[in-house]
Amino acid sequence: MGNIVWLASYPKSGNTWVRSFLYNLIKRPAQPGKINDLWSMFQDESQPKWFYPYLEGKSIEELPIEKISPLRWQIQRDIAESEDGSVFVKTHNMMAEHNGYPLINLSVTAGAIYIVRNPLDMVISLADHFDLSIDEAIDFISNDFTGSMTDEMTVARVIGSWSNHVKGWTQTAHDRYLVLRYEDLLTHPDKSFASIMKFLGMKKDMKELKRARLFSSFQELQKQEQKNEFNEKSPKSQRFFRIGKKDQWKKLLTPSQIQKIIDTQGEQMERFKYIPKSF
Repeated sequence: MGNIVWLASYPKSGNTWVRSFLYNLIKRPAQPGKINDLWSMFQDESQPKWFYPYLEGKSIEELPIEKISPLRWQIQRDIAESEDGSVFVKTHNMMAEHNGYPLINLSVTAGAIYIVRNPLDMVISLADHFDLSIDEAIDFISNDFTGSMTDEMTVARVIGSWSNHVKGWTQTAHDRYLVLRYEDLLTHPDKSFASIMKFLGMKKDMKELKRARLFSSFQELQKQEQKNEFNEKSPKSQRFFRIGKKDQWKKLLTPSQIQKIIDTQGEQMERFKYIPKSF
């Protein structure tokens, strides 16, 4: 068994929030951990630094997707070998193959925490993050070939549709995979965050849990971003931490937009109880 613990999610589903909680829980800083210090504890398999040894003198932007696919397997092994113990690694990639190569190297994987969010809300955050209209964001999460291009900040990601992403990471029950609903983190925070501690083999300590929750609250993250721009913020968005609430779709989506999302994502939405009763 490997030593990578994945922090996986579709974009704009709560990945950063969970990472901030873990940072404050494990590091136990005297003050809330800084959002731009998260990388001292978490790796990202799409960071160019891992690919530099294999570029053969080329810039990262010159690396074609055909070369990235076979490299991921080795890159993830390099990440696993970079630390003696467990290593947390963020990913937005699907649990699937691309160009005949697995996007996730299971041979170096110890487990995964997967965060799933209601797509009715997620498309609103996604639209802001990528500077899309709501209709364009709905098309984004419905496209089996959705991904991101390589630039100086990140290597191309293979994201896929929301349904395929969720299915790939959650279809197989496994005691080393923890699936969390974003909405449960909001409405049942003690129980949900305690499940993370249990999953990681940590002793349940409600005092430490509540402290880490307070230090990683959405209000705290927003306050920090107001003072210093978050280094993961999209240049197309004014801010990374926007609302941090559920059911925004009730005010912001039209009935036809809601129906289109249900029509394209219904099977997985049903699994996670996301389909509104009125539909």
